[in-house]
Amino acid sequence: MRFRVATLRAIARNEITAAYRRQERPPATPGGRQRTGVGELQIGEVKQVEAVTDAEARDAGFADAAALHADPFLSGDAPLWRITFTLAPDPREALREAVPDDAEADAILDQLATKARRAAFDPLARLHLIAALPARRAPDLAEMEGLETKTFKRQVRQLKELGLTESLKVGYRLSPRGAAVLARADDRIAP
Repeated sequence: MRFRVATLRAIARNEITAAYRRQERPPATPGGRQRTGVGELQIGEVKQVEAVTDAEARDAGFADAAALHADPFLSGDAPLWRITFTLAPDPREALREAVPDDAEADAILDQLATKARRAAFDPLARLHLIAALPARRAPDLAEMEGLETKTFKRQVRQLKELGLTESLKVGYRLSPRGAAVLARADDRIAP
């Protein structure tokens, strides 16, 4: 599911706890999760509905049921689905703080080596760059590496998924987990 920026802000304030979509199949899976710009949504009920009350419409950020039905994104003949959700903590936040022991760090380094072979980029080089230049703009870092910004950001997102980096308002920094993994990598290659 995609959300407008204003809707995401309202979700972050816990003002919106439901969404409506018109499509042939269910737009989400109960119990599933969806990452958004404000965190992860834990999907609750996914139900095809015929009618929407004013209170249910307000749960989705509309003034009333009439406003919901007037929304051009909800027009059409496809079934109308109500999706409830709660904002759940981003599991990457806890992962970033989880400093691995040597065995776990070695397993992460093996994973990064596999990624380097498959993805044609050196994850350790990215970690070293971010460690050396925290809070530096992504376009600046990308230019230093001779990459398009989009490509550089995609590579850093892969590191973020492993809990090794975190995004700042401007740029990135290593997480405690990332710093420990990088230190372990340096220990492994030290004479």
